[in-house]
Amino acid sequence: MGRTGAKGNGRRQPSLAQLRAFAAVAEHLHFRDAAAAIGMSQPALSGAVSALEDTLGVTLLERTTRKVLLSPAGERLAVRAKAVLEEVGALMEEAEAVRAPFTGALRLGVIPTVAPYLLPTVLRLVHERYPDLDLQVHEEQTASLLEGLAVGRLDLLLLAVPLGVPGVTELPLFDEDFVLVTPLDHWLGGREGIPREALRELRLLLLDEGHCLRDQALDICREAGRADAPVTTTAAGLSTLVQLVAG
Repeated sequence: MGRTGAKGNGRRQPSLAQLRAFAAVAEHLHFRDAAAAIGMSQPALSGAVSALEDTLGVTLLERTTRKVLLSPAGERLAVRAKAVLEEVGALMEEAEAVRAPFTGALRLGVIPTVAPYLLPTVLRLVHERYPDLDLQVHEEQTASLLEGLAVGRLDLLLLAVPLGVPGVTELPLFDEDFVLVTPLDHWLGGREGIPREALRELRLLLLDEGHCLRDQALDICREAGRADAPVTTTAAGLSTLVQLVAG
């Protein structure tokens, strides 16, 4: 059987220190700034990049007396180096999460129609029960949140279900009633069990495009037999929408 390992293909492998040095230079295009950014001396940084060039057998940098430029190969390989370092960082975070659950950073995405009302409770519980958890909150619309989850920018989402998105696990937390908001003197105000046909003739105020609650409201109206009509007044948030209704 043949031997396997770091030199299994007969070539040396770059070290993480070399990749970090090269990624820093590629980002800053300046040896002094790059060395300061990763806490390495400038001679050590230069040596690490040179060693990486020897290992890969390509020229990564074009050095001049005034500035540092990436070679064409360096442009391509800088992207790869950054991706490798990000994956190593993710591996370390995963290992830390296994070793000590509910510690480190957790990036939570929340839709704007839920965030102001649910976050106070969530943040209080996290602070009390998991003091070592760094909960980072991102308030965005549904499409942006799903994109963030897909590319790894976000870890967990709090939004309206069902989504039906492949590769996403949904865990329903609670149900909410669908409520019709009217001015105080409106004939439907305060009633329960409003017949859907009553929605056909009402003036409709909606949230901006992209809010899932907007789409849900329009679905209800269509089920009631209401034809699509232009909406001239919209709001970015629920509190503003309620004030528009009241006025």
